[in-house]
Amino acid sequence: MTAKPLILLTAGGTGGHVFPAEALATELSRRGHALAFVTDRRGARYGGALGELDTYHISGGGIAGTNLAKRVKSMGSLVAGYFQARKLIRRLKPAAVIGFGGYASVPAVLAASHLGVPSAVHEQNAVLGRANRLLAGGVARIATSFDEVGKVSAVWQPKIRRVGNPVRGAILAVRKQLYPLADGAVTILVTGGSQGAKAFSDLLPQAMIRLPEALQRRITIHQQCKAEDIDRVSNLYKEHGIAADLQPFFNDVPARLAAAHLVVCRSGASTVAELAVAGRPAVLVPYPHAIDDHQTANARAFARHGAGWVMPQETLTAESLAVQLGALLSSPSALAEAAEKARAEGVPEAAERLADLMGDLAEGRV
Repeated sequence: MTAKPLILLTAGGTGGHVFPAEALATELSRRGHALAFVTDRRGARYGGALGELDTYHISGGGIAGTNLAKRVKSMGSLVAGYFQARKLIRRLKPAAVIGFGGYASVPAVLAASHLGVPSAVHEQNAVLGRANRLLAGGVARIATSFDEVGKVSAVWQPKIRRVGNPVRGAILAVRKQLYPLADGAVTILVTGGSQGAKAFSDLLPQAMIRLPEALQRRITIHQQCKAEDIDRVSNLYKEHGIAADLQPFFNDVPARLAAAHLVVCRSGASTVAELAVAGRPAVLVPYPHAIDDHQTANARAFARHGAGWVMPQETLTAESLAVQLGALLSSPSALAEAAEKARAEGVPEAAERLADLMGDLAEGRV
């Protein structure tokens, strides 16, 4: 097979930026495209599909939320990265370039725009991120995960294409499984990671012990907890006869998600995308310190379609959470309906849609 035109991918920072890049790389490689990957010098070597690509490290650095001295230094790194990216793009001659947000993607996408190479950005959240806002004016396409995205200028609207946010293959498999039957038992999955586990360790147990005893006996809760909280939380659940599996990290989240009647979690872009593709309802507690409050936007977009319920951490109490959980867990039909609405919002073919968009750019169909 003759290799299709070279496409350059650029990303860095958190997994939320990197995973869609990996999913796209997998799909484009399957279609026969030549690929290369650009990240900043801080980036560790990536595994998976990205780890198999020719990888180039350039200067870069984030400027949001830092002090003045660090911002000046980061701006200098971004400028240096821009000229490095120009040189690289002139040498590699990619047919198209795509960035996945984060300041590591700025130099290469900006250089591509200035050199006349068709370019795009992918936005995982329901708010256009700061790096993508810097780039939006010069790109040909803005690929989004949500149907409505905040902080998008009216002049950029014609560039918007909703493709969705790619999810792991194991999550795609959950989509093929039916929502669990309401046979009396109720399974709750609580995820939060480093930015959620502490808040949930404090609130969830106190909410659960406020539920009616008859409901408590029907519940099994799978909850991510920080190691230092496990004994305290476990003892409280045991005292009230609530079955619980508490771990600092679950390495089998897809299986637990498949069995869950309800999820309690943060609302990062990957989390919301996985809930939608899997078709599982959720009580969403946005991380209150996220840049541009994008987690609240993600949560509201998910809940707007009836797939979940948003409970801001600033006003959340054990009592209010108990009221919400009690109402939901006592109404299996409401949960099942929300699961269907979540599933309707899922975009299981997101990687394919994004690959179509990039193929069109690379082959001059845009």
